[in-house]
Amino acid sequence: MAYVERQAVSLCGKAVHGWSMIHDQERVAIGLSGGKDSLALTWLLSERLRRVPIDFKLIAFHVEMGFHSTDHAALADFCAGLGVEFRLIETDYGPRAHTDENREKSPCFFCSLKRRQRLFMAAGENGCAKLALAHHQDDIFETFLMNLFYSGNISSMLPVQPLFHGDLVIIRPLSLMSADITRRFAAAKDLPVQPPCCPSAGQSSRGRMRGMLDEMHRENKKIRANMWHALTHAGSARLPTPPTTQRLGRPRSKS
Repeated sequence: MAYVERQAVSLCGKAVHGWSMIHDQERVAIGLSGGKDSLALTWLLSERLRRVPIDFKLIAFHVEMGFHSTDHAALADFCAGLGVEFRLIETDYGPRAHTDENREKSPCFFCSLKRRQRLFMAAGENGCAKLALAHHQDDIFETFLMNLFYSGNISSMLPVQPLFHGDLVIIRPLSLMSADITRRFAAAKDLPVQPPCCPSAGQSSRGRMRGMLDEMHRENKKIRANMWHALTHAGSARLPTPPTTQRLGRPRSKS
């Protein structure tokens, strides 16, 4: 097993266990966009299912945004090879985001909102109490900065986020993982990463935050560790808390 694979498996395991994300006999929906992060998430959760002494069901949902440039067959084959059920959801959200119907300044906001709503609906329709999204630690940092600069509040994504009075819980098993690790992991595993399908890709405020963080990290390698410590020790319900470090029971292999 390559070092980056061991690193990714370990960090995902620490997140899932440390924040008690998945329990025995649960049905877990995965938002599978086809990007490196969601493919890594799907692989890692399927690997965890094989290793840990609990049983849970994984269903990967791909929301086709309406551009039809994604290789759905490649995603279906990828999931089949992992033993993960694959569901395709057809929409026209992408083209609609670039019309007068979208009253927001950014097409990204429209697409993100519509895609998330459709994933919530799909999870509920399929009896999934958990929805796993592929946001990593850098996404948490970027969201914090966006909320600070553009919304004037101190908040970010949470590793575990209950919605609708707890009827659906969003989990983010990559919360301890950097974007660089998911990139190297996807390359090492030769995952079928799909190219960006949207003409507005890379033009969002999030992209600007990402560039700023990357520049700061190049100047000081402690930036990300310092930000994570600050966020997780702020004592705010609107910011992540550190995961617990209790040891998990003896792993078992599933035949």
